[in-house]
Amino acid sequence: MAKTAGRICENADMPGPTPQRRLSADDLLVLLAVGRSGRYTQAADELGVNHTTIARRIAALEQSLGGRLLARVGGGWELTDRGREALGAAEAVESAVRALSAAPASPPVLEGVVRMSATDGFSAYIAAPAIAEVQRRHPGVAVEIVATTRRATQQRSGLDFEVVVGEPQVHRAQAIRLGDYHLGLYGSRDYLARRGAPASRAELTGHPLIYFIDSMLQVDDLDLARSVAPGMRESITSTNVFVHVEATRASAGLGLLPCFMAARHDDLVRVLPDTVALQLSYWLVTRAETMHRPEVAAVFDAIRTRMADQHDALLGLVP
Repeated sequence: MAKTAGRICENADMPGPTPQRRLSADDLLVLLAVGRSGRYTQAADELGVNHTTIARRIAALEQSLGGRLLARVGGGWELTDRGREALGAAEAVESAVRALSAAPASPPVLEGVVRMSATDGFSAYIAAPAIAEVQRRHPGVAVEIVATTRRATQQRSGLDFEVVVGEPQVHRAQAIRLGDYHLGLYGSRDYLARRGAPASRAELTGHPLIYFIDSMLQVDDLDLARSVAPGMRESITSTNVFVHVEATRASAGLGLLPCFMAARHDDLVRVLPDTVALQLSYWLVTRAETMHRPEVAAVFDAIRTRMADQHDALLGLVP
């Protein structure tokens, strides 16, 4: 998470329990940090204080504003309606501090940690190069990527955004379509020379299939194996798409692979390209307030640019 406005003073005098307590800009910045991360501990690390100080500051701010600003949800915290109103003021304070601390006429300097989750292939071939571009311009931005294939979570505490396959059903969050990609059926040159290349969907029967573990697949849009050829039998299955690619290259069977990954390997040949072409979509899910952080917005913009640059590869339109 980005540093909002420097370190909060941990030992500042806390006012007594008076209902007329004056509103504190520092308390607003604490709310901003918690609202963006969903965690007291993460906000504490960002602001250079301890967990207890964060709790005290939030309690003091709630007393000043006369209402609850945060609600406990799952393993983290979500802003209440009153909290979202206060967040606007907090963002104005942060913007003012950034403007005062910036050198005259100098470009904005971004820093902080952005935390995201995404599928294995997206993390490696879309997110990583996009983030590298951000870091060339803003070396102070660090990004943590959790590679996982799952549905969008309802509580994104600890994450700034997540990228999932298929349109997500989420509450109190933004879901942004990033673009489409295709899955195709591939075999290694050695495998096809030995077994013969299927000339029709019917000829796929009996061939071993490399794909996700059916019982562990959490994403409905990826439950596609039966639609390709019900007569194919399972070969090597895994929760990791890189295992799919390497098992296919090792001639363990035919792999149902993202085209943008398979096309990188000259030893893989696409099978039945006009018959097996499955289109899926990537979606980004985040809190609306998180996108107001400049470093998060920079990573998001870079990912969208990378998606546009890789459009043909994602759809399997490049040899």
